[in-house]
Amino acid sequence: MSKFQTVEELFEAFNELKVLIIGDMMVDSYVWGNVSRMSPEAPVPVVLVEKRERRLGGAANVALNIQALGATPVPCAVIGDDLAGQFFLNRLAEKEIPNDGIIVSSARETTVKERVLSDDKHVLRVDTETDRPLDESDQAALLERVKKLLPECDVVIFQDYDKGVLNEEVIRVVVEEANRLGVPTAVDPKKRNFLSYSGVTLFKPNLKELKEGLGIDVDPTKLESLSNGVSKLLRTSKQVMTTLSEYGVFIESEDGAHHIPAHERDIVDVSGAGDTVISIAAVTLALNLSPKQIAAISNLGGGLVCEDVGVVPIDKYSLQEETEKNNLL
Repeated sequence: MSKFQTVEELFEAFNELKVLIIGDMMVDSYVWGNVSRMSPEAPVPVVLVEKRERRLGGAANVALNIQALGATPVPCAVIGDDLAGQFFLNRLAEKEIPNDGIIVSSARETTVKERVLSDDKHVLRVDTETDRPLDESDQAALLERVKKLLPECDVVIFQDYDKGVLNEEVIRVVVEEANRLGVPTAVDPKKRNFLSYSGVTLFKPNLKELKEGLGIDVDPTKLESLSNGVSKLLRTSKQVMTTLSEYGVFIESEDGAHHIPAHERDIVDVSGAGDTVISIAAVTLALNLSPKQIAAISNLGGGLVCEDVGVVPIDKYSLQEETEKNNLL
């Protein structure tokens, strides 16, 4: 039973939370234009550029979602000592997001995902990145920052994109420290570290990650197949929530299993939906909502952001209105 009497009371409680986000921070770059002809040099479209835009991306988009929900994000990561890294720090300052947990390293390259779009459709994506693990000194510096910041946080998000900031050792140390302090942990995994998150509170793969991470086939339309798929993960995680795209969300814990169907949406762009889902899951987890409530509200938010082009954070008031309308508390 929720301690909150109204949805408004729940959403106001988000404002008191501090969320530590550890993972791969990025810059999302957009080139908007029109395709009017094919190139004479190769069978590829020519995009006539109309505007360019850069935004915080990757785990930093989770920070934007946390901030949009009213909570305070505390990003922790290692970025490159380069122009993209400088843009990243400047944009954090503009957004009034703390940078205490950001390590700048000459040994790293800041990840940039550049998307080329025409008529609101993706034409091409160009990635600049390194995905090798952190070197020893950068890892030590990152863990030192995390240990300093963690005691004042209400929940931890591991946002993994397999770019090297998270590894087995970093995960183990942070989970042990969080558990020692009684701080819940939520994970948005990728393949490389998929089975390294022992002891976390909530584990949130999507269907593709679940299949690849465990090397199994899962039928998203059958509750038994989903439950069998997550059974191995429940040995090391208290709750496992799997996002299923058009099939909604499935969550299982010691309290039972629940399948939450997707809401009908005018889907424009699914980019960043996972970031929104883990953000909502983390703040509702921090406030001790039930697994079913966590899944239902997260599912709602993930669908809402798919109605916008590009990677954008959730609109808190739209989410609150729809949470009330659907009686999810």
